[in-house]
Amino acid sequence: MIKDLEENLLQHKIKPTAMRLLVLEYLRGKEAAVGLTDLYKDFEKSDRTTIYRTLKVFEDNGMVHSIDDGTGVPKYALCSDACDTGEHNDAHIHFHCEKCGKTYCLPKSRIPSFELPEKFSKSEVNLVVKGKCADCTN
Repeated sequence: MIKDLEENLLQHKIKPTAMRLLVLEYLRGKEAAVGLTDLYKDFEKSDRTTIYRTLKVFEDNGMVHSIDDGTGVPKYALCSDACDTGEHNDAHIHFHCEKCGKTYCLPKSRIPSFELPEKFSKSEVNLVVKGKCADCTN
């Protein structure tokens, strides 16, 4: 398992450290995106700055993407294999549950392509659907 985590980091040109291995393993075990507060709670004996920097390195190297789900707190989720250093190819829909507060990536639901008017240029596209997740609907 650790060897697999190390290889994954190295594929993204990230030097394996103990914290990076722990955060990667943690993210792999989550089905919903996580915020910094979640990480801080679950890694309470770790330095907050180290956790933040770890996520930033992961994001800069195409391993995680941040999600603006409208709550004012960015969430982080593992990228697909299509993402790479500096280039995120995660044009999928995100779902935010208004009841439990979890945010999910929906990689099979792609954001449709669209044309912008002349003299407009996009830097980022984000589509968040809000409602109740499967757990909260039942």
